[in-house]
Amino acid sequence: MSANGPDLVIAGAGGGLAGALRAAELGLDVLVVEVSEHFRRGNNTSMSTAMIPGAGSRFQRAAGIDDSPEQFFADVIAKTHGEADERLARALTGVSARLVEWLVDEVGLDLDVATDFHYPGHTHDRCHTLEGRHGTLLLSHLLDRVRADDAIDLLVPAKLVDVRLDEHGRVAAAVIETPDGTIEEVPTRAVLLAMNGYGGNREMVAEHLPEIKDAVYHGSEASRGDAVRIGRSLGARTAYLDAYQGHGALASRTSTLVGWATVMHGAIIVGSDGRRFGDETTGYSEYAAVIARQPGAFGWIVLDQRIHDACLVFTDFRQTVEGGALVWADDVAALAELTHLPADALTAELDLTARQASPAADPPDQPDRFGRTSFEAPLQPPYAAVRVVPALFHTQGGLVVDDHARVVSDEGSVIEGLYASGGAAAGISGHGAAGYLAGNGLLPALGLAFLAAEHVHATTRNSKSLQPEHPNTRT
Repeated sequence: MSANGPDLVIAGAGGGLAGALRAAELGLDVLVVEVSEHFRRGNNTSMSTAMIPGAGSRFQRAAGIDDSPEQFFADVIAKTHGEADERLARALTGVSARLVEWLVDEVGLDLDVATDFHYPGHTHDRCHTLEGRHGTLLLSHLLDRVRADDAIDLLVPAKLVDVRLDEHGRVAAAVIETPDGTIEEVPTRAVLLAMNGYGGNREMVAEHLPEIKDAVYHGSEASRGDAVRIGRSLGARTAYLDAYQGHGALASRTSTLVGWATVMHGAIIVGSDGRRFGDETTGYSEYAAVIARQPGAFGWIVLDQRIHDACLVFTDFRQTVEGGALVWADDVAALAELTHLPADALTAELDLTARQASPAADPPDQPDRFGRTSFEAPLQPPYAAVRVVPALFHTQGGLVVDDHARVVSDEGSVIEGLYASGGAAAGISGHGAAGYLAGNGLLPALGLAFLAAEHVHATTRNSKSLQPEHPNTRT
């Protein structure tokens, strides 16, 4: 580090690590501050399925997929019914392919486009992932690269508690607290808030997300809304605080993710009465609230051997299987007995969906009563079922940022030197849960950190020699 402190301080060792690596690659000194000692398995990046959207990547072209940032942007607008921040959506969809290719070429991640099933809302297969499809593998690789880079220091555990501005309203120092209560002001010209959202703050969840407030929170307990608090104290604007990613496929027995690939491969979800209660393919985020409204606030995902085998590529699904969350039965009567569901109702539901999923079915004559149009194939015995509960994974609202990830003030100007990414920033999911597209968590986490690093480099290159050695600071 230079005598004047790091060029960039990053709060949060999740997606922010991509920003650290990009900044170091561009010649900057970086300090990463992480509050949790267990972040390798306990932050939201590590708990993801490692699906990173990239529209128009060379991996898509190699797979024969004709995609573009413009189409990705159109999908975001369609999924959010026009509610997304269009400027930010264009920035993130525009950088998505370059981000994915950089993660492969410069960071060394072995990514490829997933084509074995299709996520709701994406008109093209554009989610890139690695073998195992789990965030711990993604984060472990990023962390190894960070620790091997002499230009990056990692301070764990330590917490960013404040940011100081100089008399001109520019970032001048990061205020860091260690577990023994020591407070240190680290001089810096730039701070990236990459500490996720407020999902771990039950009071904020109850205030902004009442429909999901009683659901299981399946995210980092360190996501307490600190970025919103710090940003607001500096006059930052917030938006989309009612936005979140829910999930309708958390196994109640093991608290592991079953995954929505089960549904997209043809599984159905039934309630305590043995009947379906909606179109499961609308999306896993919004379906969490649908399940939350059912009696007992739970459902059963019913699948078969074909779906089971197809989903084993996901680490989360394998962990669910290994944890004993699935029950198997040779016929519907036995499955009903194991799940305590009414046998007649469950039989009727499986018969109905089997007819609709059959290649010989005539959809215009027998449309699904909930509007579902894809079942992939009829479910065949033996059957499996897993009890699921709705979950809140992470929030999607926060500090308003521009297309360089710079935090915007209430007056509409940028706060020079202050950046936000991931759940700390107001994202591109619109309002509520229904606008969430697969990858809307990781793309802002990695993509905004990447863009922030490039902007810090550009401003540092242009003005570092003019920066006073000991700036005056204010809260």
